[in-house]
Amino acid sequence: MIVCPGSAVDALLARTRVDHVLALVSPDAEVEPRAVPATILRFNDIAAPRPDLIAPSSELVREIIGLGHDLPAEATLLVHCFAGVSRSPAAAYILACAAGGPGEEVAIATRLREASPKATPNPLIVSLADDMLGRGGAMSAAIAAIGRGADAYEGDVIDWTLDAVARP
Repeated sequence: MIVCPGSAVDALLARTRVDHVLALVSPDAEVEPRAVPATILRFNDIAAPRPDLIAPSSELVREIIGLGHDLPAEATLLVHCFAGVSRSPAAAYILACAAGGPGEEVAIATRLREASPKATPNPLIVSLADDMLGRGGAMSAAIAAIGRGADAYEGDVIDWTLDAVARP
């Protein structure tokens, strides 16, 4: 799995074998068609519902988790959002937790922080997945424990396999 800001997508697709793209974008964002199959989920990067904005929902989180289950284990998934700081790291964390088992939430969050000091996973997305995966608040607590990432306009490119993330 590769996690990145939108600005890095074209360069990564040009030099890396990618089997599927997961784009987490704002409702009005333009997403260029690519030769690689893509799932495009549109919502605003907000931590709580706000008037006139589209909040992350259980349906969106279900699609993220479902995509992780549907892709072959050897597939490379590229996950991106606009800045690569909040939505895409949250999705990567969710996918890693879904691939791992209960009790691995802290180790996965720690690996995420090590891979990207800038990552600040969207807490609403994580909370929805926490409920859906039956983790009893462990996912949300682990993300809260790593704290807010370093201030950044864009996040880091994170290149990790789900196995490497889920298995310390």
